[in-house]
Amino acid sequence: MKNLGREDDARDVVQSSFEKLWINREQVDAARSKSYLFTIAYHQMIDHIRKSKRIQLRDDFREDAQVQHIPANNTRKLLEEALSRLGETQRSLIMLKDYEGYSYEEIGRITGLNESQVKVYLHRARLQLRDYIVKMENVL
Repeated sequence: MKNLGREDDARDVVQSSFEKLWINREQVDAARSKSYLFTIAYHQMIDHIRKSKRIQLRDDFREDAQVQHIPANNTRKLLEEALSRLGETQRSLIMLKDYEGYSYEEIGRITGLNESQVKVYLHRARLQLRDYIVKMENVL
């Protein structure tokens, strides 16, 4: 839900993930089913984000598109804006580690990265977040 922003989209991703788990239930070890499900959900989410970005870009370039004013001093919106500027992988890693509380090893299994890659990508993502959030023009 945090990465997709809309509850309906999140429900669709969860539904399709469970559907894929059900289809492959005979090949999936029961002890690893949770990890398998999160991996599927992660990949479904990435696919959904990529698809919606293509649609959104097309809508953004319409001639009648309006410029939206972002209210000042809204911490939540500032954080959401900062997160939206991250790449899909970095945003997902931030959400899995800092929001969901998964360990580096679990995140690595879900995303298909090794533990050191997870740490490096998380570090870089946090630096980008910090750099964006502490800029005065983003706060005012």
